[in-house]
Amino acid sequence: MRPAADTPTWYRDAKFGIMIHWGLYSVPGWAPLDDEVVRLLGAGLAEPVEPSPVDPLARHSYAEWYQNSYLLDGPTRAYHRRRYGDRPYADFRHEFDAAVRRWDPEPWAGLCADAGARYVVPTTKHHDGYLLWPSARPNPYLPHWQTGRDVIGELGAAVRERGLRYGLYYSGGLDWTFGKLPIRRMVDIPASVPDSVEYARYVDAHWQELIDRYRPSVLWNDIGYPAAGDPHRLIAAYRAAVPDGVVNDRFQVDECDVHTPEYARRAGIDPESWETVRALGLSFGWNRQETSDHLLPAAEVVRLLADVVSKNGNLLLGVTPDDRGVVPGEQVAVLGEVGRWLAGYGEAIYGTRPWHTAEAVTDGGVPVRFTRRDDHLYGIVLGDPGPELRVPGLVLEPDAQVRLLGPAAGRTVPVRPGPDGSVLTVGHLPPAPAHVFAVRPAPSGPR
Repeated sequence: MRPAADTPTWYRDAKFGIMIHWGLYSVPGWAPLDDEVVRLLGAGLAEPVEPSPVDPLARHSYAEWYQNSYLLDGPTRAYHRRRYGDRPYADFRHEFDAAVRRWDPEPWAGLCADAGARYVVPTTKHHDGYLLWPSARPNPYLPHWQTGRDVIGELGAAVRERGLRYGLYYSGGLDWTFGKLPIRRMVDIPASVPDSVEYARYVDAHWQELIDRYRPSVLWNDIGYPAAGDPHRLIAAYRAAVPDGVVNDRFQVDECDVHTPEYARRAGIDPESWETVRALGLSFGWNRQETSDHLLPAAEVVRLLADVVSKNGNLLLGVTPDDRGVVPGEQVAVLGEVGRWLAGYGEAIYGTRPWHTAEAVTDGGVPVRFTRRDDHLYGIVLGDPGPELRVPGLVLEPDAQVRLLGPAAGRTVPVRPGPDGSVLTVGHLPPAPAHVFAVRPAPSGPR
């Protein structure tokens, strides 16, 4: 892992990105609403504590794993038989290719920009091996296993036209067209990485082609890298081509820039760069069973973002276009609300760095997260602070000026000393996922 100081400034400033999974798995668009795998990932576990007679990945809530899940005895197989009979997964290519021909990249790019995201990371190839660009290196076993239309290139143009950075996801470790299906348990995933020289050269060639053709700002690899491949040479070539590019840790080499925990967060400030990645719901791929009840509400997204940023991280949030390539309205609504909050309070998020401490609680029991930029301290209050706000131990300088962000932007906040911290008279504030006060000069630290 490279030092955080070497992480490109644009990435450390960006804070918020959107990941997009769209592929053949979006045609069936189904997974059980069982978040056991999500719970395991969040807890840093690979196996359930209690043994189960059912293969854990047969109950996977990630719909993008459909091809693996329907080969295991479980709810996805039962659904597939009811809906599709004996139809093989590869047949979904026909519906997906038809959707690709009708697809418009503009709504996706506009949604990401309106949400306040600063970078976008779509999947170029997921574990089923299907490519979303017309590669010069087609699949050796399924030669038409790619789109005729350049989905990746067209989306990149639309995203960059809006001033956003563009990264690329590629599943380097898994490709089920090279065999080793099904995978029954999470602990079996490393042994399921194809070990042939043929596959290693295939992955090397794809990543190099993606770099040469699209100049991505982020290389977002997944599930490791084939043992016979050469990620060191690849990353060196990438840094030569894109000097301010970012490399995630899932290449499993030391040259990476950023850790990427999944559905997890840090307990405190991490001195190294990190990015928590999760979907709005339980699945990165579209699951037709999910409703708004399964999604993070906008207020929780804002609070998650504030927590992650206060601890030196970024948030990469997954959205799930459906089988037509349309992002569901419930997700659009959440992202729109997040974007409106960032439009008013983003000064406390973008371009900031951690303060001496990440979090505190007001004397009224409301959580607070801290960020800083230059000589400003930002207190992001994750709830209604009431008319007066005091954070025990937060003592401001006598000449400190305090103002509010959002609808009350610019309003000066009266401050008076209290027995265990300064008291801020913020008045009655309109409802918001989080409120922000800005202090200048920033205090040297809690007392």
